[in-house]
Amino acid sequence: MSKVTDRKLIVGLDIGTSMVKAVVGELLDDGGISVIGVGSHPSKGMDKGGVNDLNLVVQSVQRAMSEMELMADCRVSSVFMSISGRHVQCQNESGMVPINNKEVTQEDVDNVIHAARSVPIAAERRLLHVLPQEFTIDVQEGIKNPIGMSGVRMEAQAHIITCADDMAKNLVKCVERCDLTTDQLIFSSLASSYAVLTDDEKELGVCVVDIGGGTIDIVIYTDGAIRHTAVVPAAGNQITSDIAKIFRTPISHAEDIKINYACALKDMVSMEENIEVHSVGGRPSRAMSRHTLAEVIEPRYQELFELVQKEIRNSGFEEQIAAGIVLTGGTAKMEGAIEFAEEIFQMPVRVGEPLSIKGLSEYVEDPTFATAIGLLQYGKEHITAKTAAKTKASEGVWERIQSWFKGEF
Repeated sequence: MSKVTDRKLIVGLDIGTSMVKAVVGELLDDGGISVIGVGSHPSKGMDKGGVNDLNLVVQSVQRAMSEMELMADCRVSSVFMSISGRHVQCQNESGMVPINNKEVTQEDVDNVIHAARSVPIAAERRLLHVLPQEFTIDVQEGIKNPIGMSGVRMEAQAHIITCADDMAKNLVKCVERCDLTTDQLIFSSLASSYAVLTDDEKELGVCVVDIGGGTIDIVIYTDGAIRHTAVVPAAGNQITSDIAKIFRTPISHAEDIKINYACALKDMVSMEENIEVHSVGGRPSRAMSRHTLAEVIEPRYQELFELVQKEIRNSGFEEQIAAGIVLTGGTAKMEGAIEFAEEIFQMPVRVGEPLSIKGLSEYVEDPTFATAIGLLQYGKEHITAKTAAKTKASEGVWERIQSWFKGEF
């Protein structure tokens, strides 16, 4: 996977509507991850989480990956990749199995989760995640880890996330054209939650709102488990489009204005402060009040936050997210966004930046890297679980060989 064979590397690739982010991390002996390479490039050929020009997406991914590999001095062959879009759907399901040996084993847990995931899924859909919420053994409910407990039957509740198979295939195809393989596709907001949330927030109840360029990805935790996920097909690019159309300036300059001068609340901006606005068609630049810019942006932010609020209310978990809202993604960085969000949601709001980062932390301690860093955290857990399963399987084989020899001699 790399020039140095004994390095254990994990790669997170976030192909967003606005930017492609690639991050490579090295697995440390203490179980942590050290970021050793970062790549970022404007995303072309993507719209609201879906591919609309394969060749342009491939070029964007290649440039981000090349920048990352150059910084890390390595060559990578596989990635954990995010997926989003309005085609992503969720459902909560349950399954029940008898307990084989009166005591719950890992095999029983696997069986009951398999029973929960055995709901009919349409042929055009792909299963992304089956996330256990809690277990019930006989009459005891709310069990987090049932292994070793006694009982007759066990039930599991699980959160299932699916996506459109064609959408997933198009993303995978982009990566394959860059001579890479996909380790796993992960829902964007689920990945972000791995990077920006604390265990206390998950237990108390929290909602992650990842506002990107094309979509708003939502995930709700209560009692330490995911209860609801959703995608709102509206986000930061609409703000850029509003600025470009109303002030008659090129899209590229509108994006620069949004990043450098925009504010989500007009009351936070002075009436006297002016900014320079480029014109189209070779016309001279003009001066514009920054307060006027905020007057254009505020209604759009209000619309986005109200769409999120509607989704949270429809989920039925609004009263259970005591830790409030965590905003992440590029559009969450705007001045006034937190204050405006608290006004709309009437609950605590903070900006979510990746937590507990080792290595090149100065490059990735930013809400725009939440998904990419979360992919590394998810990948670490996936690899650790896979290694543990292999070890257990090999131990089981050895035990069977030993018992055979004992029986023979």
